[in-house]
Amino acid sequence: MIVNIREAESKDIELIVEFQKEMALETENLNLDRSVLFEGVKAVLNDENKAHYFIAESEQEPIGMLMITKEWSDWRNGWVWWIQSVYTKPGFRRKGVYKLLYEYIKKLVVNSDNVWGIRLYVDKRNIPAQSVYDSLGMSGEHYSTFEWMRE
Repeated sequence: MIVNIREAESKDIELIVEFQKEMALETENLNLDRSVLFEGVKAVLNDENKAHYFIAESEQEPIGMLMITKEWSDWRNGWVWWIQSVYTKPGFRRKGVYKLLYEYIKKLVVNSDNVWGIRLYVDKRNIPAQSVYDSLGMSGEHYSTFEWMRE
């Protein structure tokens, strides 16, 4: 299977919304409000300072995606990229799609003058995902993530 990775474009909005809805339902049993999600995805696609989506395609069929957000690191005087919203269509899982997305992002980081690393967070119960991240050389030993969200 040949997989191509590309940055998302405005034409991908419905695809991204659908992937996000499916991911939220599957991973957190959340049924996201489509209209709120649509506006959120549109905001990203219209403002590269918010985030970037990357799409994995096989034979021009979208099969996976992830989103990159940026965090400024004063310690490094540069950016750290956060991988978020990882999704692979069910029929394409365990075929290396995420690995290809990750390697694409990592290559962008390595070739950048002001991006110093990649981070992500994962649900503690998602052992399969943790195994994948570990196999790619990422470490979960250094930080724990805490959050508060208003309802």
